Amino acid sequence: MTGDTTPGDRTIDTLLARYAESHRDPTNERIHFVCVPVIALSLLGLLWSAHPLAAAAVATAALAYYWKLSRPFAAGMLVMALVMLGILAALPPIAVLPLSIVMFVLAWLGQFIGHLIEGKKPSFFDDLRFLLVGPLFVLGFLYRRFRIAY
Repeated sequence: MTGDTTPGDRTIDTLLARYAESHRDPTNERIHFVCVPVIALSLLGLLWSAHPLAAAAVATAALAYYWKLSRPFAAGMLVMALVMLGILAALPPIAVLPLSIVMFVLAWLGQFIGHLIEGKKPSFFDDLRFLLVGPLFVLGFLYRRFRIAY
């Protein structure tokens, strides 16, 4: 992994700036705004199908990472995680695994199409942390739109 910050920079700002470097095309951005949350939901769904506590544990671990980066982002991601876990709890248990697999495959297909359009490889090829930064990139767009500081 490469260095996170230069003196005076916040890690979250550096990560979001680096992530944005390969997400400048408007079509790729729109694809990511749909596919990133779907991937997050599908991953939680895959874990949920093994055991709901597995999904909750991974969500909690991700929230701890987000808390370290930014309290406002952690709060937003907590809301998103609770909504996603609520959706999974409301689904018939037999539907969670097949639905999660289909969503996962289709959303990743969308992501790679977006990167073909962009002409740049996905950020996580260089740094796996960007798998967790993607949802913050989407949330950051909403925060900026509603003028919420992060």
